[in-house]
Amino acid sequence: MKKQWIADFSLLAVTFVWGATFVIVQNAISFLEPLSFNAVRFSLAGAFLLLWLIIFHRSLFRHYTLPLARAGIWMGFWLFSGYAFQTVGLLYTTSSKAGFITGLSVVLVPLFSFLFLKQKPSVNASIGAVLAAVGLYFLTIGDGKWMLNRGDVFVFFCAISFAMHIITTGKYSARYSTMLLTMTQIFTVAVMCTIFAFLFEDETQMWNVAILQKREVWTALLITSLLATTAAFLIQTNFQKYTTATRVALIFAMEPVFAALTAYIWAKEQLTASAIIGCIGILCGMIFAELPITARKMAACKTEANSLRQTK
Repeated sequence: MKKQWIADFSLLAVTFVWGATFVIVQNAISFLEPLSFNAVRFSLAGAFLLLWLIIFHRSLFRHYTLPLARAGIWMGFWLFSGYAFQTVGLLYTTSSKAGFITGLSVVLVPLFSFLFLKQKPSVNASIGAVLAAVGLYFLTIGDGKWMLNRGDVFVFFCAISFAMHIITTGKYSARYSTMLLTMTQIFTVAVMCTIFAFLFEDETQMWNVAILQKREVWTALLITSLLATTAAFLIQTNFQKYTTATRVALIFAMEPVFAALTAYIWAKEQLTASAIIGCIGILCGMIFAELPITARKMAACKTEANSLRQTK
């Protein structure tokens, strides 16, 4: 139980970093296109992790096997797909709609866990996921009007991809080395972002010194590559084995909450009444999802107490 709480807290810290860097990344991609930015970001993160392994954990490379490589590439594929579909979708839809649709991964994870891993979510976890999804709706919709367009479809595939990334991380994180698995998936995203940046963006931006020297760009690349990528995915890969995919999805639902709060603090963006309701809804969903654990623990304590009374 202690490991599960440590895992949940660590993943919540990762979610805070992702939410807090939203404003930083948004400023950076006004100079460097999204896929090019992610190509540089994940390349730097992968290079840093590889250097760390060579210096401090060289013996780990003996455990690098073909099944581990396949697992890391599969995780990296879903992670890249999430970023790619979201980026393309944002060309045709609004950021508020994209935020809510991406957050639907909270609901998709329990479903996929049941379909692919045969892990049946508890009733409270399922209700908590729905509460979080409703909270995401209020947090992101504001006063906007909804009309389905092709951008929404792309972002829905993004939600599927992020849900599958959580599922695959939960499946493989307990089997293989955390650092090797993380390095593999990071380099997979870097390579795929580079390929698609060459196909769909101005690839010269990736090595344009004038752009990379801009404070908004190099600051964002440094923070996101070290904290939001290397450290974050190391923590996720290492700690997700101690908790469930549904709980991870609910914790990650806090990302837009942290993004809204940090935008309010740093960029002076105002929180609307619906955004505040949404934050409360997500928090309620997370708390509600925790109730089965407490109930089971209490039931176990009662059973143990009864058995002790019977033996006296």
